Amino acid sequence: MTNKEFINRLIRESGMPSKEVNELTSTLLGEIEKRLVDEDFIVIPEFGTFEVKKKLERVVVNPVTKQKMLIPPKMVVTFKPSGSLKQKINA
Repeated sequence: MTNKEFINRLIRESGMPSKEVNELTSTLLGEIEKRLVDEDFIVIPEFGTFEVKKKLERVVVNPVTKQKMLIPPKMVVTFKPSGSLKQKINA
């Protein structure tokens, strides 16, 4: 689903004007982004948890050249679905 399709579905199902839906989704996503940039976590009840975690540096081997490479540490965003979301997906 593209962003445009998502917005159109929200407009259709909520009955709200498109301008309000666009502002609401922009505000929501902007706030989530701020929390993640601050390395905070976000819990959305009945949906799941977004969290920033640090991946440690590691050594990998190129399978073709057999050359070892060092991958530097980096921050990644993880998502853990709630139990109820897991149940809905597996139903």
